[in-house]
Amino acid sequence: MIYVVDVALAVTTQRAIDLVAMAHDASHYLLRPHTVATPAAIEQVAALLATASRDRAPLTFRSGGTSLSGQGVTDQLLVDTRAGFRGIEVLNGIGDDAEVEVRVQPGATVRQVNARLARFGRRLGPDPASEIAATIGGVIANNSSGMACGTEQNTYRTLESMVLVLASGTTIDSASADADEQLRVLEPELWAGLSALRARVVANADSVASIRRLFAMKNTMGYGLNAFLDFERPIDLLVRLMIGSEGTLGWVGEAVFRTVPVAPIVATGLLVFPTLAHATAALPALVASGLATIELMDATSLRVAQTLSGAPAVITELTIDRQAALLVEVHASTEDELVAGAAALDSLVVGLALAAPFSLSREAAERASLWKVRKGLYPAVAGARPSGTTALLEDVAVPVANLLPTCLALEEMFSRHGYESAVIFGHAKDGNIHFLLTERFDTAEGISRYATVTNEIVELVLAQGGTLKAEHGTGRMMAPFVERQYGAELMAVMRELKVLCDPAGVLNPGVIISDDPQAHLRHLKKTPTVEAEVDRCVECGYCEPTCPSRTLTLTPRQRIVVRREIADAEARGDAALVRELRRDESYESLQTCAVDGMCGSACPVSINTGDLVRRLRAESAAPGRKGWNAAADHWDATTRIASVALTVALVRVRLPWLEVISTRSPVKAVSVTSTFKSASSSMFFASR
Repeated sequence: MIYVVDVALAVTTQRAIDLVAMAHDASHYLLRPHTVATPAAIEQVAALLATASRDRAPLTFRSGGTSLSGQGVTDQLLVDTRAGFRGIEVLNGIGDDAEVEVRVQPGATVRQVNARLARFGRRLGPDPASEIAATIGGVIANNSSGMACGTEQNTYRTLESMVLVLASGTTIDSASADADEQLRVLEPELWAGLSALRARVVANADSVASIRRLFAMKNTMGYGLNAFLDFERPIDLLVRLMIGSEGTLGWVGEAVFRTVPVAPIVATGLLVFPTLAHATAALPALVASGLATIELMDATSLRVAQTLSGAPAVITELTIDRQAALLVEVHASTEDELVAGAAALDSLVVGLALAAPFSLSREAAERASLWKVRKGLYPAVAGARPSGTTALLEDVAVPVANLLPTCLALEEMFSRHGYESAVIFGHAKDGNIHFLLTERFDTAEGISRYATVTNEIVELVLAQGGTLKAEHGTGRMMAPFVERQYGAELMAVMRELKVLCDPAGVLNPGVIISDDPQAHLRHLKKTPTVEAEVDRCVECGYCEPTCPSRTLTLTPRQRIVVRREIADAEARGDAALVRELRRDESYESLQTCAVDGMCGSACPVSINTGDLVRRLRAESAAPGRKGWNAAADHWDATTRIASVALTVALVRVRLPWLEVISTRSPVKAVSVTSTFKSASSSMFFASR
């Protein structure tokens, strides 16, 4: 594909170090884009989409890079929508009973938005565990939920309106009074097609029954077909269908969310049961009691938890055999409400066969130790995995009544296939469980085992009446199995929806809709052995928001993946790529790292990239010390030469930089002024 550059659009790059840095996300898939574009305005994204559709040039959107199912990687054009879109504006919020809404851009993280809402005692409904790095763009694209929000406070239920950009470049604010009329006039085929699809769905009793059953659970497989049952106007259908569409139907440049209250009083406790069967048997009554959170941990999870520093005595004192635990929380607005909630729980606990004493605690330290156990499972297993293996965090949902047979079957499956360190945990009140596996994708045996287990999981979950993806999105991983879950008729509806919204087929091809039955086995990420810090990294991106140089050069995750890419290129004998990456690594990675260790505080496996950079700096500095000593001996001459060099460098940094940017042949894209626009984009709400 040959691209013509237009300096009116987004900044682009084809430098190898930029491409490999942006290729990696939290999933177990890896594709290197041929170009990365960084737009700074909605109009630039609209122009990119219009041009891509006209020329049938595929593109994929990426924001926080916390995706787990392969929906944020591509070997085509990658559009970075995090750097230039970080605006947050809290709306309303005046008065004790005021409804609080928040207008956000896709590059803002969940944590940043919640920090702005905290003074109002509010938060976003979706509460993903990755909130430190997960951005609003990803939250919308994947219909994110989380530990406490269930299906009632997820993205689908709490998003009020959006500014959406279609594949044609058409941009519509759904909050406008005439938004539906705009859609009818600007996109008549789409407007009529959505109405026709809705009529087709609601007229088919089997389709209606399947949709109601599947969306009674957490379900991010395929498109949000429940929209056809919940809404009638084409604009409303389009807004809801965009949620969870993983960048395959269009792009959301701005969204308004209804917020939910933050419970000011919280009490936490751990129910330890003698077996998984006892734990799941207690779920119906516990769910009915109104507990805000019920998190499941199996016996393997508890064994891992015992290795964590600061684990509470209720876990460390156990002799673990077949026990399982439920981490529960009572949320309340008043003391009386907390007392009532705690009393209701106590009355239930009396009748339970527990394997350890139970108590609720409001003490911050005790509550933190319990949550450290739950949140520490992923880093404990992922961080201890053998060098060269990849961590896979997967999720499914089944009716709560079927949770026990599903968990038992998964445990047996993992044992049979040799996944000895696999742990099962998750959001028990939603029937939503996660399991963490580690696999080698550099051997045929590893890929074969992964393929076999994936097929067995699909058969198991569908047999239990569940959904193959509850929270993490379909991506590439489950695209071949969408029809297995929905059947031929609803799959046909999804295909028609895709064609209506993206007639040229350029938006994130291969994600959600795929004709390749082996798509989930292609482009699997191989993880070379490099250094201790690098080998532990799971590429989740949690470190990135804490990095002082994240907008200047590379983030900690990107510094690590560049090391991996160099090692991989060396192993393949790609000397040219090694030279290019090493040349740019010096400045982009080593010289500009603040080495403050903030990344380590956010990293789930406690990697301090600053320590790695300090060591690499020391290693690279050793050969050049004689030169610095000579310069010190002749300092006057050195400074005069340096002054002239800096003057020349200023000219060469400006003019050739503009020339290079405008002659790279990526996207028809590049505005030299848009780099400066990004600095002011976060203030765009002030003029609204």
